[in-house]
Amino acid sequence: MSVLAPERAPVLDEPSAAPVTRTRKKDFAGLVLAMPFLVLLVSTVLVPVLYALYLSLFTERLQGLGFSGPQHVFVWLGNYVSVIADKAFHAGLGNVALFALVHIPSMLIGALILALLLDSAVVRLRRMWSLAVFVPYAVPVVIGGLIWAYLYSPTIGPIKNLLGFDPLSDSAVLPSIANIATWQWVGYNMIIFYTALQAVPREIVEAARADGAGGFRTAWSIKIPVIRPTIFVAVVFTVIGSLQVFTEPMVLRGFTGTVTSTWSPSMYVYEAAFVAGDNGRAAAASVLLAVICAVLSAVVMRFSTRRSR
Repeated sequence: MSVLAPERAPVLDEPSAAPVTRTRKKDFAGLVLAMPFLVLLVSTVLVPVLYALYLSLFTERLQGLGFSGPQHVFVWLGNYVSVIADKAFHAGLGNVALFALVHIPSMLIGALILALLLDSAVVRLRRMWSLAVFVPYAVPVVIGGLIWAYLYSPTIGPIKNLLGFDPLSDSAVLPSIANIATWQWVGYNMIIFYTALQAVPREIVEAARADGAGGFRTAWSIKIPVIRPTIFVAVVFTVIGSLQVFTEPMVLRGFTGTVTSTWSPSMYVYEAAFVAGDNGRAAAASVLLAVICAVLSAVVMRFSTRRSR
C-alpha cells in the first residue's frame, strides 16, 4: 500500500521592486527634462500675467496736498470700468476689427494659393520662389514698416503717383497697414501650408488625377480638406496677432497724423503705461485684450472642431 504525499502549493515569488524603481527613475528624468520649460513658463508667462492682474486693481493718486507723492490706492475694478467706458479704447477695437477683416482673408488666401502653386507642378524653381516669398518675414517688422512708410510717403514715395491717391490718408491708412502686415506674414504662412501639403498622401492625389480631376478640383476637394486643421491653427494665430497689431501703425504714426496714439489696443496700452504713466489702466487694458484674444481663439477652435467631425 503506497501513501501519496499531498501536493505542495506553488510558492509565488514576491513582486520585484525593480520595475517600480525603474518607473520612478523615468518619472524623475522626465521631470528634470521638463524643468527648463516649466521655469520659462512660470517666469515669462505666469508671473507677468499675475503681476498685470495685480497692477490692474491699483492706481496712483495724490493724497492731501500731494507733498508725499502719489500713493498706491486699491480701486478694485475701477480701472476696468474706466477702460471699458473709454471711447478711445472702443475706437482702437474697431480699428483692429476692420484691420482683421482686411488682413486675415487676404493674407491666408494668398499664402494658401502660393503654397498650392509650389506644391503643384505649375511653378518651377520652387526653392527660389519659396525663399523670395519668405524673405519679408526675415526682415524685422520695424525695418519693413519704415520701407513701406517711405514708399507710402506722398513727397518721396512712388505709390501715390501710381495709385492716384494718398495711401496715408484717413480713408486709406488702414488698408496700408494691412498691406504691410500681409507682406510680412504671407511667406511664413505659405511655408506652414506648403509643409502640410507635403504630408498629403500622393496616392490620393494620383487617384484623383486618374479619375479626371484637374488641378483646381484636386486642390479644392482633396488638398485643402486634408490640411484644414493646419489652416485653422493659422487662423487662430493670425487672429491673435491682428488684435495685438502695434509696430506697423506705430511706425506710420511718424509719417502721418491719421494714426493716433491709441489707434490700436496695444498702442492704447503703450500710451497709458509709458506716456500717461497710468500703469493700472494699462494693465487693465492688457487683461481685457488678453480675454478678447482668448475668447476669439476659443470660438475659432470650437468652429474648427465642429468642421473636422
